[in-house]
Amino acid sequence: MSTQKPAHDVIVVGGGTAGCVLAARLTQNAEVRVLLLESGSARLPEAVAHPPSWPSLAASEAGWGDTTVVQQASGAPVALPRGRGLGGSSAINAMVFARGHRTSYDSWSEHGAKGWTFDDLLPYFQRTETATSGAPGRGTRGPLTVGPAQHPNEVLLACLDAAIETGHRRAFDISGGLEEGFAPVDLNIVDGQRQSATDAYLTPVLDSPNLDVITGATAHRLLFEGNRCVGVEYGVDGRVFTARATRETVLTAGAIGSAQILLRSGIGPEQELRAAGVQVFHPLAGVGRNLHDHPRTNLVHQVQRPVPTARNNHGEILGLLRSTPAADGPDVQIIFIDIPLPNPVAPVQNGFTIGISPMRPASRGSLRITSADPYAPPVIDPRYFTEEEDVRAVLSGITTARRIAGSSALAEWGIEEVSPGLAAVDEESIADYARTYFGSYCHPVGTCMMGEDEVSVVDSALRVRGLDGLRVADASVIPSIPSNNTNATVYAIAERAADLLRRS
Repeated sequence: MSTQKPAHDVIVVGGGTAGCVLAARLTQNAEVRVLLLESGSARLPEAVAHPPSWPSLAASEAGWGDTTVVQQASGAPVALPRGRGLGGSSAINAMVFARGHRTSYDSWSEHGAKGWTFDDLLPYFQRTETATSGAPGRGTRGPLTVGPAQHPNEVLLACLDAAIETGHRRAFDISGGLEEGFAPVDLNIVDGQRQSATDAYLTPVLDSPNLDVITGATAHRLLFEGNRCVGVEYGVDGRVFTARATRETVLTAGAIGSAQILLRSGIGPEQELRAAGVQVFHPLAGVGRNLHDHPRTNLVHQVQRPVPTARNNHGEILGLLRSTPAADGPDVQIIFIDIPLPNPVAPVQNGFTIGISPMRPASRGSLRITSADPYAPPVIDPRYFTEEEDVRAVLSGITTARRIAGSSALAEWGIEEVSPGLAAVDEESIADYARTYFGSYCHPVGTCMMGEDEVSVVDSALRVRGLDGLRVADASVIPSIPSNNTNATVYAIAERAADLLRRS
């Protein structure tokens, strides 16, 4: 039995980073009635607010608990944390706020996307933030207060000194998108607590009379009249409801969720939809394709000197580097982490980790559904490290990380590399370690790729190709992942989407 709710002008499906931004910006116009649907809860674990506690959140009720299929590279599935609840992944992530180097946005136009260069996005990046660094090109009046850790961990500062000692550039603002090198990165931490998209954007507008927020609402499918999307069918506590949008419906459920909703609505590759028992409504071959993510390999070290207890997000300092001088921009990130992460060799009680990630991965995968059941888990296959150039990028980063660990700036800490350790000294064994023991950096993108060609899902205005009244505005539209922890980019995409909706 379906119960119809009063119509709204705009329905936003997904209350994560992008959904919070859109709800806040669109309700600034008192004449626009907005409905925000979120499958998770408005009440999240207390640990969400405590920055060092973020590693525990993916396994809590604030996460979906997704895993990939068995990966070709490693022979094992990979956990793929993403947020569930208001704030989405901004409520469970590691709070790194960085734009990525400007060169990593150059490829966004390869499929015809217009107006999405770094310079085009810069005003929207600036609109999101009040950056405490005062660096040129940063925002000064945005909802998010972002800046480097106020009390960096001593071991991480020693890692930064070691990077400089071994010849790397000390960047001034590694978060701004214009520099390479190493520096403290901006964080979404304010007065010692996480600042999520809910905190910065949604909470200040929750009492707006033109905003309705429904949590615990799982989107089942989109509703159409002809080729026009007119609303959403969703479920709450076993009951089914329909909501109508007089202007537009916007999917902001992320790289996994937005593609799932399209597929359940019969929008996607015909053969896959039929195999899942879903009636084809609108063939669109690109839905669920182009899934990619940053994998991360970790070098875990034990140390003799006690590592101070973490105050912040554990990963306060990072570097952006080129794997080869011929690279057209930085394509490797090295991040220093003030805890010894679990590793395949031996548990470490006192130590730290150096994480290495290929920032411009070539490997591409897919997302599928197995049925129209909105509560069935998706089939997620990023196909990590299936392209050899991603392995080569990590090898370059590991070589750099080992030089840093061996510098005199870190000698007083009494360092020993435990994982992979001396078992991996030649290129073949190091590559085997990288392919086998890695995790997701939790930045999936690309399943509703933006462009103007036949493999694109949305056009340059984020409208689903061939349909009216329907847009996607989240990480799923990113054609090629930028060289950053992607949350800052999603904020900017959503800010621009709000502008596009205002003009429509």
